[in-house]
Amino acid sequence: MTLTLPSSFKPAAVVAALAYTTLTFGVALTPSPAEAASVPFYRAEVTTVAEGKARPIASGMVWKCTETVCTAGEASSRPAIVCARLAKEVGPLTAFTAGGKAFEAEELARCNGK
Repeated sequence: MTLTLPSSFKPAAVVAALAYTTLTFGVALTPSPAEAASVPFYRAEVTTVAEGKARPIASGMVWKCTETVCTAGEASSRPAIVCARLAKEVGPLTAFTAGGKAFEAEELARCNGK
């Protein structure tokens, strides 16, 4: 059995089909904003979250805080600024991580204003 293409075959149609397939796979594999937001970029540990501060707003982001951990997605500010603003809002932080990189003791002290 030999496969042949009709004489009216247009190579542009193949290129268009391949382009469409590539784009649809890209869209299907790209995480939705909800999925991207579910993975926190920032993670802060506090001694305790004050009453009524379970969802503080710092650096233009709403943070989600449990008893001793606050998390948020990525912001446009530098991590040191984000850390300082959160510490001002919820109190001293015992640890702060931005994009998987933990702050050293000196950076954390500056963040807490010490």
